[in-house]
Amino acid sequence: MRQPSFQRGPHGPAGQNAGFQRATKQQKQVMKRLFGFVFRHYKFSILTVLLCIVVSSITSLMSTLFTRTLIDDYIVPLTQVANPEYASLMQALFRLALVLLLGVIASYSYNRLMINVSQGTMTRLRKAIFERMEQLPISYFDQHSHGELMSVYTNDVDSLRQMISTAMAQVFSSVITIVATFSSMIVLSVPLTLVSIFIALVMMVTTTRLGKWSRGHFRVQQESLARVNGFVEEMMTGQKVVKVFCREQQTISEFETINEQLRSSACHANRIANIVMPVNGNLGNLGYVLIAVVGASLALGQFSILHSTFSISLGTIVAFLQLNKSFTQPISHVSQQINSVLNATVGAERIFALSDAEPEVDEGHWTLQDGCWVDNHSQHPTLHAQVVRGDVDFTDVDFGYVPEKQVLYDIDINTKPGQKIAFVGGTGAGKTTIINLINRFYDVQKGTILYDGIPITDIQKSSLRRSMTIVLQETHLFTGTVLDNIRYGRLDATDEECMEAARLVGAHEFIRRLAEGYHTMLHGDGGNLSQGERQLLAIARAAIANPPVLILDEATSSIDTRTEQMVQRGMDSLMQGRTTFVIAHRLSTVRNADQIIVLDHGHIAESGTHDELLALRGQYYQLYTGKEI
Repeated sequence: MRQPSFQRGPHGPAGQNAGFQRATKQQKQVMKRLFGFVFRHYKFSILTVLLCIVVSSITSLMSTLFTRTLIDDYIVPLTQVANPEYASLMQALFRLALVLLLGVIASYSYNRLMINVSQGTMTRLRKAIFERMEQLPISYFDQHSHGELMSVYTNDVDSLRQMISTAMAQVFSSVITIVATFSSMIVLSVPLTLVSIFIALVMMVTTTRLGKWSRGHFRVQQESLARVNGFVEEMMTGQKVVKVFCREQQTISEFETINEQLRSSACHANRIANIVMPVNGNLGNLGYVLIAVVGASLALGQFSILHSTFSISLGTIVAFLQLNKSFTQPISHVSQQINSVLNATVGAERIFALSDAEPEVDEGHWTLQDGCWVDNHSQHPTLHAQVVRGDVDFTDVDFGYVPEKQVLYDIDINTKPGQKIAFVGGTGAGKTTIINLINRFYDVQKGTILYDGIPITDIQKSSLRRSMTIVLQETHLFTGTVLDNIRYGRLDATDEECMEAARLVGAHEFIRRLAEGYHTMLHGDGGNLSQGERQLLAIARAAIANPPVLILDEATSSIDTRTEQMVQRGMDSLMQGRTTFVIAHRLSTVRNADQIIVLDHGHIAESGTHDELLALRGQYYQLYTGKEI
């Protein structure tokens, strides 16, 4: 979703006004969509809330109108008799108490229901955006920081909760109260009603203008908050690097800068919005005084309109003053919620922007079933099934993460099932990019990648990725036991199979020494393990998956030489009969590769076996021996 600009355009105020008009239209669309979402899932609850609000408003109005009856029909007559009888007054007060009790029950009911509606809506929204997030391509996460996405789940969703639970009910109640009160005011006194309308119009114009000015600042506030969250998350992740390079003061200075930006934007947003309530309150008090003056003049017969004299009773004046409060207070209450509404609208924009993000496209029709590729477009899929062999071939592949910057050029790679293919080259040569293309984290712009003779674009991504496993250079362990983290590679694996996978890759010994062995709980991405131990668990996770294609992206980079030799024996057993793609900076680990591909700035510079490449005395020879040719 494109964010509208609130900056002064090239045409000065005209451009600024156009920006506000676009923003207003977008705000209306967002609120319409949000209310539609709430009503679609909680139709019965919302209708019940409306009914309760109507009952609460009517009971409040009846208690106000009773003031006129109390003064004109009870208090004034009782003061004019020698022996007043209070029985009728007590009965009237008892009936009023019953009406007020009904109003209290209705008010409690709709507030309780709105809590359920707000929390339920938040649950559904979080579920919806999380499901969409899991469908997004890797490129989306490359373009958005983790802190920014976390801000959507926390700050933006919570701003909607506050608005739905409080402001939405307040708006409903205010509208119903205004309509009911206005009808009663007309019946009581037309001149006093005109005064109330004038004051209400002034309050509405004031609220609208101030809200218009503060709307853009609330968007900047939410964006600044997301930047603060992203910076804090980044610093927490890289705290060791900060300490190593003694960058604490620089980090503090950078945080102070973006924190000050958040403070400034929040002050601008709330400074305008927070004066709405006091301004409207004072306007309401001014209206109260005007009505009292006009009402007193009418009661004394000193006020006329178009030569018509209006006479009202003392009870009517008192009742009308209360009605005027009921008429102007909803406007003040709505203006009091302006912060919540504007903040929630910006939050809803960001939430819907995430939920509307384009999901990962998958048009594949070949699926993986029982170790075979099956064409679901065929009338007889099982007749066209073929066994998964792990034959991956690149033909004339070009690729760039962005169109204007190409990363790979004319990549041709021919493999045979069970071969070990190694990629070597300098940083930025394109090694990891090739791995990303095999997994279809990204799609090629030109050329074809075949998997067992099938274009990978014709294979369902879930099936494609289940047919291979990858051990990344940066490992990630989830909160859970050691067994749970190994089993993540294949959820139906037994404890014994997980332990066997750990033995295969040499992880069993260090796991056995842990406090609770395989049942030791891991927290904070395995923070209680060394980097090498975390890497061993990631390799064990790949071993338990038992795929036909194995991808190792610097899989042993965090393991010491002695442990690497032990792991390499397990890896050799794991790679038996599997097509294996290896990225390695330690060239000693790829000497036995069937094919070594040397990449240089996105081009294949050389390819062959270890001995063949040494005999060429080219780039591989330089990388391996460190000698210049």
